[in-house]
Amino acid sequence: MKWNRLINRTGILFLAAILVCSFSLGKESSAVKKKTAKKVSAKQSSRDVKSLDESTTLSKATTQKITEKQKKLPRLVDLGADKCIPCKMMAPVLEELKKEYKGQMEVEFIDVWKNPEKGQDYRIRSIPTQIFYDAEGKELFRHEGYFPKEDIIKIINDKKMLKK
Repeated sequence: MKWNRLINRTGILFLAAILVCSFSLGKESSAVKKKTAKKVSAKQSSRDVKSLDESTTLSKATTQKITEKQKKLPRLVDLGADKCIPCKMMAPVLEELKKEYKGQMEVEFIDVWKNPEKGQDYRIRSIPTQIFYDAEGKELFRHEGYFPKEDIIKIINDKKMLKK
């Protein structure tokens, strides 16, 4: 008889513990659901804003393309980050190239940690990544990792990026 009472009490305590745990988990999961719903609605609203601003974005992109076509300069785009060691090693190389090829070629650095959408736009897999474009904007060559100045100049010459 004593065992029955003990088992009944233990069973009741066990059931109570299960109910308390499931109740608290239910609250957490509903809180998680609410957070997820907020994130989804935020993403949806950002998509809506993007769709509303498509005409603005397109006009900016069109303006940029027109400006680039007017210049008709080949480009070297280096995608990296300020705190990445190989990217830091690329910085002086890019500065030298900017000075040496001023008016003949554009040299651009994009920090993908500060602008992650740019990394997605350029479809990079690692940093630093250097992408060479001709004057019409066609990708000629892509390199991942540190790229010495001599090798960059070799690519510029081999791909005949500069007009003579």
